Amino acid sequence: MPDSQTSAPRGGVRLARGASPWLLPTVATAALSLARARKSGRWAAVAVPTTALAAGMLWFFRDPEREITQGRVISPADGVVQSIMPWKDGRTRVAIFMSPLNVHVNRAPLAGTVTSVEHIPGGFVPAFNKESENNERVVWHFDTELGDIEMVQIAGAVARRIVPYLPQGTKVEQGERIGLIRFGSRVDIYLPEGIDVAVEVGQATTAGVTRIDRD
Repeated sequence: MPDSQTSAPRGGVRLARGASPWLLPTVATAALSLARARKSGRWAAVAVPTTALAAGMLWFFRDPEREITQGRVISPADGVVQSIMPWKDGRTRVAIFMSPLNVHVNRAPLAGTVTSVEHIPGGFVPAFNKESENNERVVWHFDTELGDIEMVQIAGAVARRIVPYLPQGTKVEQGERIGLIRFGSRVDIYLPEGIDVAVEVGQATTAGVTRIDRD
């Protein structure tokens, strides 16, 4: 299956697929202001913040390669474990908060088949707020060796667009890139009943690397 990311030359910056609408105008503005700054002090004043913003965008939309951890369930997101909650149906929800400084590309927590990808409109309150349960979100379901696994990408106050990479019916490998939340927010994963959680609240996670469950 082709990789869901923007290609880059060897040694170049690898960028997340879905970054272009934000990144290209910012980089173009920075390049224009730098070119004109040589002849105009006014443009020189513009060049400083626009170049800094473009550099920040490149950092925000980075998409590094990862050596995927072996394990039943791995983290779908870079961030910090915000909460671990038992659910009414016996599952356990692990919520991972993603700051604007984290990598924004999310990965499949298990190998399996995407059985549904549902976009649900909602608000844009900060993802650490309890009311973020009603935020804009994309709900994923995967058919895996552990049964149905639900994962939810939740938008926040800054993240106003979630970009799924894969349609329903796609077979995925564990750790494969599946989508992007622009500028971070929150990702929830629901572990089936009987699966012990290996992480704890406040622990940093790395998508594709940190194991979520315990043997």
